[in-house]
Amino acid sequence: MAVRDWNPEGYARFGDLRLRPALDLLARVGALPAGAVVDLGCGNGAAGPALRERFGPDRRIVGLDASPAMLEAAGRGEAYDALVKGDAAQWTADRPVALIFSNAALQWLADHGRLLPRLAAQLVPGGVLAVQMPRQYGAPSHRFLRDFAAEMFPDRFDLAAWVAPVAPPVDYHRMLAPLGGVDVWETDYVQRLDPVADGHPVRRFTESTAMRPFLDRLSAPEAAEFVARYDAALGSAYPVERDGSVLFPFRRLFLVLTV
Repeated sequence: MAVRDWNPEGYARFGDLRLRPALDLLARVGALPAGAVVDLGCGNGAAGPALRERFGPDRRIVGLDASPAMLEAAGRGEAYDALVKGDAAQWTADRPVALIFSNAALQWLADHGRLLPRLAAQLVPGGVLAVQMPRQYGAPSHRFLRDFAAEMFPDRFDLAAWVAPVAPPVDYHRMLAPLGGVDVWETDYVQRLDPVADGHPVRRFTESTAMRPFLDRLSAPEAAEFVARYDAALGSAYPVERDGSVLFPFRRLFLVLTV
């Protein structure tokens, strides 16, 4: 079954909640040396205006993403000097850059022990690697996806050897400390999700991100059965408040490396 492209509209539905961690990450980036800024895994360009405002009109800002649909959405604004279609895992800068900024993208890529040092090597002296990644994998919102997929469709989901793609914070500190000054932290955001007409609010949040690898491998009838079970379980894990909203704690990991 072909993997679907990203849906910019679905991703943007919770744009304010997804942008806040990017702004928190950007706030921890200090003064930069000369050189370009690369928004690695820029998605629909949500962080682009904040990068432009922070670094001014004279700083070259480049967005890179593998999704044509997301790049098209990012191109509707004026934040980027260039948008590049490419795989963040393979990307190499033409010349060393001042900042590699990545908000909620690198969790999709494997082998951070190789990836992050390779990215750091593409910075100018004094340059910064700033990364935010969700680390929600033990929460019901993500654990249910794995458990139900493995139980309902064992022919397609063998998760016995599954390992979380984002490691604990101390692992990243140990990994990056030999490369420069490193700051690693986590934040738990208590996100209020508005009521929705169809399904559980948490499912509406995850369907454009965490659910994608599961839905992409299911037929339409299978997906409907899977979603119905997921919705029901979410109702117990994340009860609806009196006004119909849901409080959804969400953990994110941040790292800032200055070389």
